[in-house]
Amino acid sequence: MGMNVGAFVCSCADTCDIDLEGVRDGVRDVEVVASSSHLCDDGLPAMAHLIEEYDLDQLLVTTPEPRCQDSIRETATAKGLHPDATAFVDHREGAAWVHDRDAATDKTARLVNARRAGIDHEPVSRTVSQDAGDTVAVVGDHETAAALADTADVTLVANGEDFDTVDADLSEVTLARGRVADVVGEYGDFELELRARVTEDCISCMDCVHEGPDGMVTRSPVDIAPDAPDGEWADCCPVDAIHLDGVERTIEADQVIFPAATGAARSGQIGLYTGPVDGATIAAVEDLLGGIEKPKHLDLDMDVCAAGESSQAGCNACVDACPHGAVSRPHVDEVSFDLVACQDCGACTSACPTGATTLREPSNERIAREVETLLDPGEEDGLLGGLRGDDGIETPVVAFVCSERADDALRRYGRLAREDDDLRYPPILPVQVNCTDTVGEAHVVHALAAGADGVAIVGCGGDCLHSGPDPKAELVRRLDRATEDLGLGERVTFLAPDPREPGAFVEDLSRFVVELDPTPIPAGDHEATGTVRGDKPNPPFNSHDWTLESVRTILDHVDPEREVIRGLKDFGWMAVSDACNLTPTCSTMCPTDAIRRTDDADLQFNHEDCVNCGLCEEGCPETAITMHDGLDLSRLPENRDGERWETVYEGEMRNCVRCGKAFASEGTAEHIAGEVGELVEGVAPKAEHSIFDYCGNCRAYLLFEEGGR
Repeated sequence: MGMNVGAFVCSCADTCDIDLEGVRDGVRDVEVVASSSHLCDDGLPAMAHLIEEYDLDQLLVTTPEPRCQDSIRETATAKGLHPDATAFVDHREGAAWVHDRDAATDKTARLVNARRAGIDHEPVSRTVSQDAGDTVAVVGDHETAAALADTADVTLVANGEDFDTVDADLSEVTLARGRVADVVGEYGDFELELRARVTEDCISCMDCVHEGPDGMVTRSPVDIAPDAPDGEWADCCPVDAIHLDGVERTIEADQVIFPAATGAARSGQIGLYTGPVDGATIAAVEDLLGGIEKPKHLDLDMDVCAAGESSQAGCNACVDACPHGAVSRPHVDEVSFDLVACQDCGACTSACPTGATTLREPSNERIAREVETLLDPGEEDGLLGGLRGDDGIETPVVAFVCSERADDALRRYGRLAREDDDLRYPPILPVQVNCTDTVGEAHVVHALAAGADGVAIVGCGGDCLHSGPDPKAELVRRLDRATEDLGLGERVTFLAPDPREPGAFVEDLSRFVVELDPTPIPAGDHEATGTVRGDKPNPPFNSHDWTLESVRTILDHVDPEREVIRGLKDFGWMAVSDACNLTPTCSTMCPTDAIRRTDDADLQFNHEDCVNCGLCEEGCPETAITMHDGLDLSRLPENRDGERWETVYEGEMRNCVRCGKAFASEGTAEHIAGEVGELVEGVAPKAEHSIFDYCGNCRAYLLFEEGGR
């Protein structure tokens, strides 16, 4: 059953300089579109009437103001709509306050249309859960330990500190002596390895404190510094608890707070907190006490994973990309995803070439539809068609905007621009993503194929919350190289809006937009399927297929500068040396079936399907394979009279000297003879030829019939 959608446009009491009628004319695919100068006040009764008249079950409303959103949501729920059935569009800070009237009108209509396209691809809600206890290990931070003592079972690990005189109530806290040597495990199952010079037999008699070197022995808990000197004083312990050679023990905890540590995961691991501790840290710990239930962020299809096979590692893109330690290799040829530890940044999904891991919200298909809708100028005689050009959005730039710090920074810029016209910037077309880690080559190349003049990846100012400083520099370099090779010139940038320096962002974005030439690719013509062919098992909108589909669209409108397009990581082509013995290793291990052996002993390669995982090169026993990076246009079937397969090594079959049947390649037969020839010498004494010149059936005849066995 279809969804009845209504769109409502407001001018915020005429503080937004947009053409309400123009926006109404530009909004598409809704049952009704209405406007008001003050929608959240005197426009609410009319909204309620339209909800009932058109039987609406989804609303799209232009207001970024939380108070107004609450009023509109209350009106909708009073009419029977679900609380989540109202979606909001920022037409103020993100459009009217930072662009001129025509551009803001054009952009507002596009934003509403994109939000309409996106709601058709919202996923069915799914959750993941993990049980855990209430034990928390706090390393060296007595104030945090005391703050958590009322809600958790807290162990305070001394890590060399002395808590004898601290001003904190530690009566409900367990003290653990020793310094932390290592922390391993995951949420609900952490282990801390502690090293000390005093055992758990200690009775805190204080003799060692009195006799030991000054400042080298702590009182609470009792322990001895690693650099404390040996001496007769160490014999003072009445229970022999002093071991200057050191002792080790392990304690367990469901969560760990270790302010002085540097986590193995770049951006933190669920249940393991490093760096400064504040109220938010304590709240996060308390939220996880007893277990967790959270939205499921990823869909997995491990049948198409290129991570490895037969003890070969293969593709490691998702493991390398994850900044939270949520993807690991339990075995050399296997990857494992901890869906509870996943922080929804999308790094693994943009890195995966095959679609084995995909983000649920926003899905790649949803992103594609929003991009295509934002770029669609509409009918030539309609609002958007008329505004495209000098009167509207002259240079359409798709901006993938991080929904964490970057989105907040742009909203702040909008408020500042209300007072200072110098902070107005070109009308970029924003697509919200969880993090710029979500954005990969497929997203950018698709936006260009859909008609964008340029693509801006807009991330966190300073360090990304997930991936650290300048997280997309390498991606921008690669894609600018690819667009240069395709004949489009450089069209990609990364911008990090700093709330403290809005002028720098405005200057950088303006320079980027001004330097863009109009794209030769028409906007509004391309609708991606995210596939290469219908017979492939990979999910639609996987990085490899989606990118290739977009490149093919671009090639319809440009003359590429080079035959091999560099910078696209998910494409490679194979070269094979004479060392090849045509063993089946490469064809067996290839996760996308891009390699095959023919009956004529030829090795063939399909560049269209290769994702450049390197398994064939890694696993080849003769080291005969070399993989080269890049998308080679000459190797695609459209440039080879439709032929997908090319012969990369011409072999020769060995025919059985008895029956004449071809049974093995010459290289394989010679290789086996060289390996085991001495072991089987003389097993068929009546044979006229070498045992390796006979097929399996004839070899059995020689051994069992003529041999009299």
